[in-house]
Amino acid sequence: MYQNEIPVGDSPEDVERRSVIIRDFYRQWKEQNPSQRKYNLSLGEYINIRMISITETSRHAAKRYNSTLAVLQLDAILTNAKKKSVSKTKQGSKNQNQFERMLIMEYDCVGIGIVKMTVGIKRRTYEKVQYCI
Repeated sequence: MYQNEIPVGDSPEDVERRSVIIRDFYRQWKEQNPSQRKYNLSLGEYINIRMISITETSRHAAKRYNSTLAVLQLDAILTNAKKKSVSKTKQGSKNQNQFERMLIMEYDCVGIGIVKMTVGIKRRTYEKVQYCI
């Protein structure tokens, strides 16, 4: 869908264009998935997409071409990623403040390789939220 349009360079303009592509992709994804979540087979629970998912992923994944390609495989990653470890939130990180801990998950994406996804576990509700890919 986007592959021919995704810039491969490392210039600030290329990174910004990839960030826009990621945000547009999430907007379309949310329109097609009104529940804004996918069931993860490994966890046996839903992983939700929230604004923090879009913000963090567009900021980080846009830095590398392959990371941007990985985001476009969101359904497969959300469904099939496997938990590798659990970590504490970063001290002083305003964005991670709402989470009690983070799950580090991985998915072997065909043509891209191992994709890392971070999932936050919200305080009190224990809702799983995709934090970053």
